[in-house]
Amino acid sequence: MIIEPRMRGFICLTAHPEGCAANVINQINYVKSQGPIDGPKNVLVIGASTGFGLSSRITSAFGAHASTIGVFFEKAPQAGKTATPGWYNSAAFQAEAEKAGLYAKSINGDAFSDEVKSKTIELIKKDLGKIDLIIYSLASPVRTNPKTGVTHRSTLKPIGQAFTNKTVDFHTGIVSNISIEPCTQEDIDNTVAVMGGEDWELWMDALSEAGVLSENVLSVAYSYIGPALTEPVYRKGTIGMAKDHLEATAFTITDKLKNLNGKAIVSVNKALVTQASSAIPVIPLYISLLYKTMKEEGIHEGCIEQMYRLFKDRLYTGQEMLKDEKGRIRVDDWEMRPDVQAKVDALWAKADTETLPEIGDLKGYKSDFLNLFGFGFEGVDYTADVNENVPMELA
Repeated sequence: MIIEPRMRGFICLTAHPEGCAANVINQINYVKSQGPIDGPKNVLVIGASTGFGLSSRITSAFGAHASTIGVFFEKAPQAGKTATPGWYNSAAFQAEAEKAGLYAKSINGDAFSDEVKSKTIELIKKDLGKIDLIIYSLASPVRTNPKTGVTHRSTLKPIGQAFTNKTVDFHTGIVSNISIEPCTQEDIDNTVAVMGGEDWELWMDALSEAGVLSENVLSVAYSYIGPALTEPVYRKGTIGMAKDHLEATAFTITDKLKNLNGKAIVSVNKALVTQASSAIPVIPLYISLLYKTMKEEGIHEGCIEQMYRLFKDRLYTGQEMLKDEKGRIRVDDWEMRPDVQAKVDALWAKADTETLPEIGDLKGYKSDFLNLFGFGFEGVDYTADVNENVPMELA
């Protein structure tokens, strides 16, 4: 079938298998071009099919030549209907890993469930024995707690009072004001249940009890802070409460890993275009202005550049990790440079529908958004008939 992007609001309903493969191969080639990493050998990536999780898996495999197990929840293709992009990404990754002689197996299912945890542990025991790095990179808006059976849904709301500021519809380029009503305590509790650290801790407990964690094991989860501009709706809102919980959980897990001399840590990453961030009011406009500024400064990074720098310069330097006052690794350091934020603030004050095409990088934002679904890559013939039924061998 000929596959074109089909939009519904902030979601693309189609994905291009050859474009997704190009995305994966581009990331692999970047890692290879940067040189090897003296890093992990057996890696579990929970949330491995898109974004930072996918880039972490690529960096582990093609930077450190690690064996990897990826866990994700993606829809397979059907005749006349494309798979989700994560399916095509993971199929492409496995194909490339096999060509390179690297071990790579994947489990498709609800990572929040006890069933998927047990299945993953059995695969580790059977094939790898022990794991020395666990990446936790889930980004689901919904979670069913396996212990209680209760389904929780996250919300994006400010706390205490309504929040009003500018945002942009990145499809049309129209800048407008948006207001978001404050949350309830139930909203906070549900968001923490979905996006906080509870499931990360459950994974680490299960892996530890099964005896599949190596000495000096490391686990890394991803977070975001952002500027004062987005604080009311993000870091000091419902999602911020969940991120606080996630970051506190790192200390709890580290305490439990003392017998293995292991540790858990949170990496605070840069703002990037993701399916989730595209739906957050204010964030697309901020990212558009940030991209413009960072590209002009020559310090812009995508997911793979961020993850390679995290592994090479932070996690596996042979020295003690450089952490902030709250014990977090900061690879958002270039984004949060005072000079960068001052420029973004100045652009924000000027931003409207007329000025944005000149002062922002909405074109780059749109390009990155389409790339998430396999569209817009050089060398891919989007007018050609392609097979949407890309198979993937699952564990």
